[in-house]
Order: sequence, then C-alpha cells, then structure tokens
Amino acid sequence: MIHNRLPPTPTATKHKADDKPFQFISIVGKSLILLFILSFISIGLYTAFYDPKSGGITPTAALHRLHSSIARNNAAAADHRRRDPNNNSPTNLSHLLFALSGSNDTWDDRSKSNSVWWSPNRTRGFVWLEDVQRPDSSPAPNSAPTRVSSPEWTRFGFSSSRPAVRIARTITDSFGLKLPGVRWFVMGDDDTVFFPENLVSLLANYDHNEMWYIGGNSESVEQAVMHSYEMAFGGGGFAISYPLAELLVENLDRCLERFHYFYGSDQRIWACITELGVGLTPHRGFHQMDIRGSAYGLLAAHPMAPLISLHHLGAMDPLFPGQDHLASVRTLYRAYKADPARILQPSYGYDHHLNWSVSISWGYTVQLYPNLVAVHDLQVPLQTFKTWRTFSEGPFTFNTRPTGPDPCSIPIVFMLDKVQSIGTWGTLTVYKRMEPAVKCRRPNFIRAMSVHRVVISSVVMEPDYWSKAPRRQCSDLVNGGGRMRGETLQIRVRRCGDREIVSTVE
Repeated sequence: MIHNRLPPTPTATKHKADDKPFQFISIVGKSLILLFILSFISIGLYTAFYDPKSGGITPTAALHRLHSSIARNNAAAADHRRRDPNNNSPTNLSHLLFALSGSNDTWDDRSKSNSVWWSPNRTRGFVWLEDVQRPDSSPAPNSAPTRVSSPEWTRFGFSSSRPAVRIARTITDSFGLKLPGVRWFVMGDDDTVFFPENLVSLLANYDHNEMWYIGGNSESVEQAVMHSYEMAFGGGGFAISYPLAELLVENLDRCLERFHYFYGSDQRIWACITELGVGLTPHRGFHQMDIRGSAYGLLAAHPMAPLISLHHLGAMDPLFPGQDHLASVRTLYRAYKADPARILQPSYGYDHHLNWSVSISWGYTVQLYPNLVAVHDLQVPLQTFKTWRTFSEGPFTFNTRPTGPDPCSIPIVFMLDKVQSIGTWGTLTVYKRMEPAVKCRRPNFIRAMSVHRVVISSVVMEPDYWSKAPRRQCSDLVNGGGRMRGETLQIRVRRCGDREIVSTVE
C-alpha cells in the first residue's frame, strides 16, 4: 500500500543534514569510552593472573581463579555473619577471644595471677599448653581453661627458640575453633595480667570488620632495637581483628618457614602481618614491662591512657611494699574493679599556701612534694628500675627522672591501703604513708611528714571516657590552703573546668 506523505520542508532537511556530524562524534566518543573500559579490564586481569612461569595466561584459568576468589570471599563473609549475627552491635567482652601462651612447667604457678582477672562464664579463651596437664597439676580455681596446641608446630624449623613456633601458632589453634561471635583475638602470655573492661572500651573504638593490629612496644630501647619498634610485644598482649586473623592464619605457616631465624613468636607474627600490608596501631595502655627492679616509678606516672595489661610482674619487685606478687595484683585489682577506667590515671594538685605539690596515680599511689614542682616534671617517671636485658640505667623509650641518694630529692610516698565504693557513682580511696629509709631533715619536709594518710574522693569515670579527646582530671586539696588539721590530707578528683589550668602559679 502506498501512503501519501508530504515532502520534507527545506528547513527539516537542513536540520537532518546538520545532525550527521554530531551523530558521528557521539558514536566515536562512545566507542573510545568502551575501548578504554575493555582495556582497563584486560590490564587488570593480566596483572592479577599472569604467571611468568607458564609464560602467559589462559582466559579459562583467569576466569576460574576469579570465580574461586569471589566464592572464597563470599563464603568467608557469610561464615563471619553466621558466627556473629549481631555484627553491628556494640563490642562487649563476649566478642573477645583470649589466646594465651602457656607451658606445663609454669601454668600451675602463673594460674594464680590469671585467676585474679579471669572471669569464668564471661571471659572467653584458653591457655595453650604443649602437652596434656599432668595428673598432679593443680591450677588455681577460676583460672582460664587450657587446651593442647595442635602438633603441627613441631614440623617447623627454628634457630634459637623452638617454643616460639608453637606460641606463634596459638592464633591458628584459636581461629580453628570457629567459635561464634568472635570479633577480636587477644594474644598474651600466661603471666600477663589483663584489665578486660578497659580492653573492651579500647577495641570498641575500632571497626572489627577491618584489619587491625593493636598493641604496645617495649619499655627498654635495647629490646626494641633488637626486635623492632614497629611490632607489638607479645607479653604485653596485642589484639588482632577477625579479618586480619583470618588472613594471617592463611599465611602464617609459610611465614614461619621464612622467618625461622627470629627469636620470639611475636616477631614472627609481626613480620607476617607486615607482609599483609597492615601496620601496628600503638596504644600506651599495653605494658610489656621490660624492666628490672621496682616498677613503682613507671606506674606512679602512668600516661593518660586506659590500663590494658601488665607483664613480667613476677620478674620484678612486688607492686606494693610488704606484699608478695599475688597479693599486690589483688590489691591493685580491688581498685580497678571499683573504677576500671580510672585505674592508674594521673592527676595533679597544689597547695600554694604551703607550697606543696601532689601527684596522684589513682588506685596505686600518691606522691607529696613539699615544694612546687611543674606538671611537666611530675608526669616524668622516677627511675626506680633498670633495663630488662642488661640491668642498665637506660635508655628507655620514655623520659625518666633520677631518684638520687639525697632523701630531700624524692617525694613522700603514700600507697593504696583501702578502697570503698559509694553507691554506683563514686569511690573513696585511702593511701597510707610509707616510711622512707632515710628522712629529710629540712623544715618543709618535716611539716609534710605530719601527713600520715591521704583520702581521695572521686566520681566513677564513664566507660566511654577514653573514646573522647582525653583530658587529665584536676585535683583539689580540700583541706589545703594551710587549713589542714590532723594527719589526713583530703583530696577531691574531678573534671577540670573548660578554661581551668593546673600550675605552680596560683
């Protein structure tokens, strides 16, 4: 059938003729874009799947590898979601799995300090031993349960420390349990004392779905130089997020073969994590305690960070005079349980009438100086310790102040004696004066020595205090200003005002 159509007008014909160049440019542009995309994909596939040993790559092999990689990632993600159905809920203690390295020869003794911080039915994890416990073994009640390391570790080479191989594989043994809801693997030794609530509040600040390696370095420079400034020392403990643990376990055995010449398990793990492209996120609350002698000076000037762990306590003097190691840990832990976030936190105050300076390490000690000492000096630890390996005077990875033989150069020391909770909102801590070996006879010291105890009142710190910008709290000498009567110095620790400063100048 023939349809009658009007002939195109001259104007319409002109418009069609003008459109042809633009249509051609559009087609060419689209073609170039498509060519660029195809080239980009080809280069990506070539880079990912080219095997120099085989001299090339086949499309079938590339596609197979791509599908396998996608399937593995999907399976791993699904498995993680299955084990942690509330993946976006706030992190709590049940999301942490402790992988502690132990030995049959030491566990009975070290289980005593472990039982101080371990909470059965709340804390999750195991102490990994090299063999089944002997029939006469009697670990402390309420200490961590034990498991035997898988025997695969015996096939790996070593140059100096065979147990380090087994200890490094505790992450493999722990990951292999496939326990539900695990977000973080916490590595440590059987003599490491952890402060779990503070560890939870720390890890809650990080996305457990990403790769994190969090811990602390050594206190002694000689140790850091020998091993690395970039690694987390295992005795002080470190935390590895689930995705990083998964990738680490996949590669760890090959790393153990390559790094057989390293001494420590923590150094082997660090070297492998470094190859995975993840660096250490340092935190000042992990304490390897690579020091000898008395840890007093270090703990009396703790940094503004939540206390996470203490190691090597059995290799040093007890934390409290007149107490053994276990009693000292229990004393410190009583204060910790009353106010977890505040334990060892520093605070400073002045009595400008008497020219007194007070330095507080809450839950541990109070130092009274019968003169005005600037805050930047008070926060530097007194050197009551030596280096770990050579028992030298240093150097350390932080500044120190000398104690010296002059009794007038050191403060009057008060140590924690009692802890009392006031409802759920506050605490009273009492610190008793220690008798110095040699007394200073200067008039200002004699007057300050009239103080026999210090009583500190404070409000319990919020669990999320350290998730905000940290600011040291302030101290008021309640009966200061020359008004003190009797033998007790009363101090109130509180939040500082917005524009408040703490200074030797009134």
